Amino acid sequence: NSAALELAGVDADTPDVDGGEIVRDGERRPTGILKDNAMALVASAVPAPGEALRDRQVRAAMAYVASNGVTTVHDMGSFADMAAYRRLHADDALITRIYSVVPLAEWQTLVQEVAANGTGDEWLRIGGLKGFMDGSLGSHTAAFFEPFTDTPDDRGLYVSDPADVREWVAAADGAGLHVMIHAIGDRAIDELLDIYAELGAGAGAERPAERGAEPAATSTAAPGAERASGGDAGASRERRLRMEHAQHIRPADIPRFTELGVIASMQPYHAIDDGRWAEAVIGPERIQTTYAFRSLLDAGARLAFGSDWPVAPATPLEGIYAAVTRRTLDGATPDGWVPEQEITVEEALRAYTADAAYASFDEDRKGMLRPGWLADMVLVDRDLTAVPPETLGDARVLATIVGGEVVFEAGGEP
Repeated sequence: NSAALELAGVDADTPDVDGGEIVRDGERRPTGILKDNAMALVASAVPAPGEALRDRQVRAAMAYVASNGVTTVHDMGSFADMAAYRRLHADDALITRIYSVVPLAEWQTLVQEVAANGTGDEWLRIGGLKGFMDGSLGSHTAAFFEPFTDTPDDRGLYVSDPADVREWVAAADGAGLHVMIHAIGDRAIDELLDIYAELGAGAGAERPAERGAEPAATSTAAPGAERASGGDAGASRERRLRMEHAQHIRPADIPRFTELGVIASMQPYHAIDDGRWAEAVIGPERIQTTYAFRSLLDAGARLAFGSDWPVAPATPLEGIYAAVTRRTLDGATPDGWVPEQEITVEEALRAYTADAAYASFDEDRKGMLRPGWLADMVLVDRDLTAVPPETLGDARVLATIVGGEVVFEAGGEP
């Protein structure tokens, strides 16, 4: 609103922002819409929460995700978030296992953190970095080769200069850190695949022979201290390179995920949300490989499913429903939006469990129920593999167990 803009000093004379947009009226006055990097103009003027408030936020978040059957999160946050997780961990207050991921541009600080404190334990891990190529489809800031169909002069934008991303990825990878980059538009996806390819052919991850294959018998710790403190940058190292979102892929780029071993870290709920309006923005051809779950799996790629909370709800059961039925939230697509991209319940479950664990180097301890592994389990009110797909959205979590302790029970308190 105008009061917030005034307090932040954003007005008609404020320069445009690289990698973002201040939406203005005919007299260059800000309308109140700030896109991507421009959001920092106001966000940086908001006082940071104190430690007590941040800790309460984390406790509330853990209770929320536990109620939805989440036992581990990969949090794309900040060093301040990491500090809050450490405080709660020191108090034995964590009820959710956390992989704390920090901004890619701060990779040198993370190298120092790992050198000083290691990569953590089974409750709190560090060693991951999150970067951005572009923005989002809804804000028209995703980077595409061809213009948006509803704004023919607009191809989106890069939030980060690809040259900077290339430099940061190479440096962070050379330090043995785990890299995961946001890419949504087809141009951003193609550019990021090129950046990953420069690290060495097939450097991202190893593919299992079949979808139902057992996890590898050997595993790099998540990520191991020897990786994160400046180890091997050679092409043979398993990097588990991740592309966050991977939403709008050109058909020619789908096999590259397998060739490079890039994990497609995707959020199925977005498909039934964006599916209400995406065709009006990018047209009927590009939506055929939007949220291309089926095409990626058929090409041999690995999917790791998540939520993108708070952009979308942290509700895996809704995500499974979305991936299997692709029925949009408005009820307009009872047979599924781009139904050719639907996957099975078993495939969706694996993407939320075993392959999500693989995406954080945890496939030797979580993601399946096996003797000696972490006792992280979720009890659901029905067999998801035996009910009609259209009823998956009605499923409810009865209990969530982390480390053998009940952290959520329906009708009770953690």
